[in-house]
Amino acid sequence: MYSLYVIPFLFILNPTNPSSVKGLSSLDWPRIAHVIVQRMALEKGEKVLVVAHPDKFQDLVSPIRYEVMKAGGIDLGVMNALPASDERESDALQRSSTLSWEAYKAMLLKVDVAIMLPGTNTTPAYAAMQDLLKTGKGRTVHLHWQEDRSVSALAGQSLPVRHDIDQVYQKALLQTDYDALKQILQRFEHAMRDREVHVATPLGTDLRFRIGDRPVNRQDGDASAARTNRGIILIDREIELPAGVIRVAPLEETVHGTIAFPPSQWNNHPVIGLKLDFIGGRVVDFNAETGRQHVDAEMAQAGEVGHRFREFALGFNPQLAVPKENPWIPYYGYGAGVVRLSLGDNSELGGTVSGEQVYIRWNFFTDATVTVGDQVWVRDGKLLMD
Repeated sequence: MYSLYVIPFLFILNPTNPSSVKGLSSLDWPRIAHVIVQRMALEKGEKVLVVAHPDKFQDLVSPIRYEVMKAGGIDLGVMNALPASDERESDALQRSSTLSWEAYKAMLLKVDVAIMLPGTNTTPAYAAMQDLLKTGKGRTVHLHWQEDRSVSALAGQSLPVRHDIDQVYQKALLQTDYDALKQILQRFEHAMRDREVHVATPLGTDLRFRIGDRPVNRQDGDASAARTNRGIILIDREIELPAGVIRVAPLEETVHGTIAFPPSQWNNHPVIGLKLDFIGGRVVDFNAETGRQHVDAEMAQAGEVGHRFREFALGFNPQLAVPKENPWIPYYGYGAGVVRLSLGDNSELGGTVSGEQVYIRWNFFTDATVTVGDQVWVRDGKLLMD
């Protein structure tokens, strides 16, 4: 099975995807709301704000607010993002975004939990809440279900329609065994601590690294204050639902080897047979059968940060595994056995790679073998340790 490579800010669209049709998803909003608030484990009196997009998931807003009140939380209502309806209005929103950002930071100081619904991740309110999280205050629950980058196509395959994608995410949210997920993520983190991690693929990926004492982000769906207050890095306070991935920035100096790509896109152009060679976490050489100039162009535009290894991530949720028929990669690679080897800035993960501009490139692999020490955890894209 081929892997897919996602260029930063390149949205993969399905032209037949009727995602803009309102009411198509037929999701069970009350059950979704119940599980979201259940995962938050609200303490009495905690203040909860919903941040929403006026055209997305509006049917979930009221059920969430009712669940918050039933759980003993304080409902702060909903803050709707303002979409631009034409280019002129978009320019106006851009000019005012800095002022809005500063105002939101003052407004959100007493918010304990913010629930970020689809379509809100580029809004001033979202950015302001992130600034507060960086100070060690509050937590957020993220449902990036309808962001284009939440789904990735495999080479030669098309994406399912939005209705089917939403149904997969709903099933994962409602049916995940969160206790089992928590346990296996803890086991994998423990296994990595004093052992070398080796990632290999049939096309020639052969990458080794160690994580040492680096922070490990476990997206196990626990959005409680008790959990997030133990967080070390920003994303420890940002809880994704559905859940299921472990993320870490390896010690840069320990990253050695090769990442081999099937057909991929670089600088918005096709590249065939690409191999990147790493020494000490830096790309020291690369070759491609065709399209080498496009790799060179993207890396040059990104600067030094574009030549650096960012992150290792491994998905563990069987509800989000790549389907055998009509395969695709659900929810940012959180499915069992999916590997993500990223390039770019890893400062939000506790790494040392950063630059003047933020560059992040996600590279997904669905056919990898992952070995930790002498234990094989994933073989040919199939999770073994469950």
